[in-house]
Amino acid sequence: MFQTKNFLVLICILFLFTRLYKINEIPLAVYWDEASIGYNAYSIAQTGRDEWGEILPIHLRAFGEFKLPVYIYSATPFVKIFGLNAFSVRLPSVLFSLGVVILIYFLAKKLSGNSKIGLFSSFFISISPWLFIFSRTGYEATAGLMFYLLGILFFLNKFGGKLFLISIVSFILSAYSYNSFRIISPLSFLILILYKRDEIRAVLKKDLIFIALGGILLIFSIIPIFRLYMFDVGTIRFQTVGTTNSSFVKNYLLHLSPDFLILNGDKNLRSQQAGFGQLYLPELILLPLGLLYMIRSKSKYKLLPLILLLLGLIPAAITKESPHALRAISVVPFISIISATGVVAFGLWIKKAHIVNTMIVLIFLAFFANYFLNFLNIYPKESSEEWQYGYKRIYTDYEDKFDKYGRILISDKYAQPYIFTLFYLKYDPDKFRREVVRNSVDQWGFSTVKKFGKFEFGKFPEMVSFNR
Repeated sequence: MFQTKNFLVLICILFLFTRLYKINEIPLAVYWDEASIGYNAYSIAQTGRDEWGEILPIHLRAFGEFKLPVYIYSATPFVKIFGLNAFSVRLPSVLFSLGVVILIYFLAKKLSGNSKIGLFSSFFISISPWLFIFSRTGYEATAGLMFYLLGILFFLNKFGGKLFLISIVSFILSAYSYNSFRIISPLSFLILILYKRDEIRAVLKKDLIFIALGGILLIFSIIPIFRLYMFDVGTIRFQTVGTTNSSFVKNYLLHLSPDFLILNGDKNLRSQQAGFGQLYLPELILLPLGLLYMIRSKSKYKLLPLILLLLGLIPAAITKESPHALRAISVVPFISIISATGVVAFGLWIKKAHIVNTMIVLIFLAFFANYFLNFLNIYPKESSEEWQYGYKRIYTDYEDKFDKYGRILISDKYAQPYIFTLFYLKYDPDKFRREVVRNSVDQWGFSTVKKFGKFEFGKFPEMVSFNR
């Protein structure tokens, strides 16, 4: 047990070093969602209201797409302590992802009854190219993933009313962290009920109060979601990103293609580095070995990781952009568990487990070192446009000139330029709300800002220009 704890600590140290190193510098700038999360957290920290003036809203209007609350409220204390900057916005993602690394150890151990599978699961997810960029930038999905795993872990423990209640709260928090979990969490919850139905019947009368309380919380958590999609612009948002039924199977299978998994990964440079797949090549050996070992085992939960993995692809498959690594982020823990099971299976087959384990660790560390060095040295420049570095340059190169001019015109060529002005200048939220003039909401429900103060945004021939 002493060794196990030490290995887990080393994995967490590796994770924290590779996530916190130059976190304020790489990627080169915050992109618009990070800026929006950060500024709304800043506004709440300063005034108790979001950028629209709503007092502690459940869904924050932002650009008109209604951001979910968990990540923004998690970022608020960090923005209050460290100021409005990339570090404050990205730090919650690092901490949520560290929670994922730790939780996956306990979940894998629970599912397999094997602490070695737990350790390798944590190791694989800590170096996963699928999770890496998301875990050191301000992506809300990391919060959803942590609470999702927490919900599963508490549900799978010895069933009782208190744990059931904690599990329900965790699933609710996952659904209020990232939209994919509004699909995955309910489906996973139903699957878990099927697995635990006998235990649920046995304690139903004994723990009725806690179970009833969990049910009531679940019902109340659905009301704001129902309101959003029925009376606000949630349906418009789905029309924007949603796909047709005929494309679902095609999109689903794209996430299982060699091009996505091994060769080129997600083409969006905010999700993956160019030339890297979502998995490392050696996992093509470990995954089938792990699946075979799991299927042949006598564990009650032997197929659960595969089932949850397959469920996790649904949110990405029903949207237009496919394959989409972020919307399918919930599959990463279960890929790690299956790969870790493959390590154990390989060790039993070779019959030299210690040698096999050491070789696998060294091979994967070599792959990760290549990935990490590329991230530090090549990725910043090649991804600068996707991270909207140009808007940051406006405020680093020209801020000292702003006081000299009565009008500052900033191009909206790359969309939502106003949020970068607010973020980088740490613009007073109350002042912004008094001054802002917004354009009409477009057909997709999105809102853009026309001007506030001396700043104006529109179709200008240059990125930034000044007028007396």
